[in-house]
Amino acid sequence: MSNILLVEDDEALGLAIEFSLKNEGYEVIRASSVKEAKHQYDHHTFDLIILDIGLPDGNGYDLCVHFKKHSDTSVVFLSALDEEANVVMGLDIGGDDYITKPFRVKELMSRVKVQLRKQALLKTTSMILTSENIKIDMNLVKVYKNQESVPVTNSEYKLLLAFMMNAHKALKRDELLLNMTDGDEVFFDENTLSVYIRRLRDKVEDDPQNPQFIVTQRGLGYRWNKDVSRE
Repeated sequence: MSNILLVEDDEALGLAIEFSLKNEGYEVIRASSVKEAKHQYDHHTFDLIILDIGLPDGNGYDLCVHFKKHSDTSVVFLSALDEEANVVMGLDIGGDDYITKPFRVKELMSRVKVQLRKQALLKTTSMILTSENIKIDMNLVKVYKNQESVPVTNSEYKLLLAFMMNAHKALKRDELLLNMTDGDEVFFDENTLSVYIRRLRDKVEDDPQNPQFIVTQRGLGYRWNKDVSRE
């Protein structure tokens, strides 16, 4: 049974979402402030965090950064802030998905299932991929650069995995999007993919402005430009 932390300060909405999640068989702990969310996070283990941005004692952006410093737990933003800049910021700081209010409960449940399936898949895979100074340990779900751990979100991990498992192959944007969603309905668009590509380059490239690993194939998509060995 999956454990979910729901951070939402709107009492009525929080209760409705909690009811829907529990109806799907999930264990849910609800918090309505940054302080309470951090307390629950410190005392429980969660498989997913659903996070509002506007909170009475802070904001969900800072809370997401706090969570991601301590674990790779998936974070789904749930916010009335629907401007592109807000969405990009949420994804750029480590969010795995971003849903704008108002939303349909069915859509939320679908996205929750996508994130939980991703985590379950990552836990069952066993292999190590190495490309020069970059390594993915698929058993531990860890990424390393120069033998030092690199913090990545689940979506960044899936994107890097798609690249390294298809080294030297030009991958179209829609192929990469499908890899990031495990073949489920695609919730990301091409602009979102560009954000993830930039974030991943910042983490694996020595010079992100002159990438050597993730290169752009004009008119096609992107390609992992180095050899990859498997253990």
